Amino acid sequence: MERLVEHLVPDELWDLFRRVVPPTVVQRPQGGGRRRTEDREVLAAIVFVATSGCTWRQLPPVFGAGWQTVYRRFAHWSRDRVWARLHRVVLDELGATGELDWSRCAIDSVSNPRPQRGPLTGPNPTDRGKNGSKIHLICDRNGLPISVAISGANLHDSQALESLVLGIPPIRSRRGPRRRRPAGLHGDKGYDYDHLRRWLRARGIVPRIARRGVESSTRLGHHRWVVERTMSWLSGCRRLHRRYERKPEHFMGFTAIAVMLICLRRLGVSAGR
Repeated sequence: MERLVEHLVPDELWDLFRRVVPPTVVQRPQGGGRRRTEDREVLAAIVFVATSGCTWRQLPPVFGAGWQTVYRRFAHWSRDRVWARLHRVVLDELGATGELDWSRCAIDSVSNPRPQRGPLTGPNPTDRGKNGSKIHLICDRNGLPISVAISGANLHDSQALESLVLGIPPIRSRRGPRRRRPAGLHGDKGYDYDHLRRWLRARGIVPRIARRGVESSTRLGHHRWVVERTMSWLSGCRRLHRRYERKPEHFMGFTAIAVMLICLRRLGVSAGR
């Protein structure tokens, strides 16, 4: 059991997690009571659910805690935005070591082709109108996700650009102040709108957006393969293949865990494998 927990949650990840998880006040009933499951064991179970794609009820008993305990802890941490804060802490570590390349970021989205349920879903125009969710993200030149959001599958990509750019947190740099704006932003023809180009330029970001009917897909792919590779990395978190969660903060929690694990591998930490 201990080796499994250390494999899923290495010491480096555990140290970062303890910096963002809120303190827990344990109130034992008079006369004793059952031992509270350690946070690291629960975190290992959550990482297993995220990467394996199993449901809560399918959680193997080897983790010690029942699936109800793991789910309650996950729901509590999701409400407290622990996963988003953990992703930001990992980004700070990457920025402090100079691993983030702000010179040319890219934006894209991916829709889940399977029917989904709950808020922030909508008819998927690419899947016969079935309800689905869409994941939007911005990654740096190395493919590391620095901003992520979810929406209904019927939201046009262009409508998510401004909120995604504004959602980039102030990230530490190797030297100088924190940074939250890329030098340039690549996007496909779905973002080809003049008002978006003006909005980016007003914030000191050079728009590198393909123009419909002007630039070929071959030239576009030369610069955008990085974000497409990042989208394929998201498939490593199998829980995102099908949305079981009705509550959007739970689905966003698994999305944040997925991008956090991608960034964590850049630090040389292999978790959840």
